[in-house]
Amino acid sequence: MLVPAVALGCALLLAQTEGEEARVADVLPVLRVEPAEPPVIQPPASPLPRQDWYAPKVCLRLPPTKEVPSGQWRAQCDAKARRCLVAPRYERDAEGQETERPLERVRACTEEFHTPDAALLKTYRLEPAVAEAPPGWYRDERGRVMQFNFDLNRRLWLGGAWAPLWREGDAAGRMRADFGIAVEIPGEGRRLHRLRFIETELYLGDLAGFDSTLMRYDFSVERKEPLFRVTTFFGKPRRYDIDINLGLWMEVLHAEELERGATEAGFLTWGAVHATLDLWHSKDLVSYVRVRAGPSVERDYKNGFTTLVPGAVLEGDLTLDRDGFHHLRLGVEAEKVLLAQRVEGRPLRPERLRVSAGYEFILLAINDQPLSLVVDGRGAWREDLANVPARWEWSAAAGLRYSLWAPARRSAPKAPDVGE
Repeated sequence: MLVPAVALGCALLLAQTEGEEARVADVLPVLRVEPAEPPVIQPPASPLPRQDWYAPKVCLRLPPTKEVPSGQWRAQCDAKARRCLVAPRYERDAEGQETERPLERVRACTEEFHTPDAALLKTYRLEPAVAEAPPGWYRDERGRVMQFNFDLNRRLWLGGAWAPLWREGDAAGRMRADFGIAVEIPGEGRRLHRLRFIETELYLGDLAGFDSTLMRYDFSVERKEPLFRVTTFFGKPRRYDIDINLGLWMEVLHAEELERGATEAGFLTWGAVHATLDLWHSKDLVSYVRVRAGPSVERDYKNGFTTLVPGAVLEGDLTLDRDGFHHLRLGVEAEKVLLAQRVEGRPLRPERLRVSAGYEFILLAINDQPLSLVVDGRGAWREDLANVPARWEWSAAAGLRYSLWAPARRSAPKAPDVGE
């Protein structure tokens, strides 16, 4: 009697187990997505497609290959097209073999074990690609990244140039060293703030001297509403909007010291405030042509008195190309010294005139920092130097400038938009 009971129990238990296995088998195909075969990466296209900087990435681990033995890849996948662009997570050498250097300047990717559908992605068509690069940067097919777009209005620079000076046929050989810090900060609405710190030029050799400014600040703005709206009624009514984009320019602690023969002069501007009017500016406000005018308070520290110096300037600052390789600066300036004490050998109210034009061109980059060629020409006419006849003097300079920090421009394109 005991044996038939045990046999019956075993039969019922086996039947129940088989039913549960059947129900589990019905569920598993839905929960578990396994590729029928190991994922295969397609042959590379020419040129290789590029991953998008802004698209999300998944860190996939695929079967090792000869070129990528680690099997670690970055995937950008399109569920609709069932396609993934995959790039190795490490740079490759000249022979195409994976190295130990991880890719630089890439966005973080989601690790495979945090991605529920990682196994499903491995069933997609896997196509070799170049990993993403931030705007203004380019990545080659070995995964190495390089900057191709530079903002010369945001940088820290050091430079040197040969800068001789001519005065009535007499030439003075001089070297010029220059350095400074430039920053631009977009403001609310259509406004751009510019700052310059410790902008300095040192002249070494004949007729030595220096010109240095602790800080300059200015801003450009594009108003939302025109200041004047002019409507004409010759035939069909037509409206013309007249924009008056006024701004502000300020300077704090500008020092200039120079020598001409036996005369030495030194001037310290405590502060200057100018109103600015943009005659033209680019859409991003970076490039401009403007006029500015206003007073400054200046100390003639060689003669020991303080003066008021009103001035007016027409100036331009132009970035000539999309990637910031060509930069042009122009300026014409007039000043008159008021409230000065009488000094033997110079007028009571001396005047100054200055003209300048400079061009800077990026030659190459070292560690992604640009080395540029700088050429400029300047002219000055001044009556404020005692016992020095007022006449035009001209200088020209040619040299190199290295920027220790020059990020990509805010309008820099993405790498796929760069010509191959």
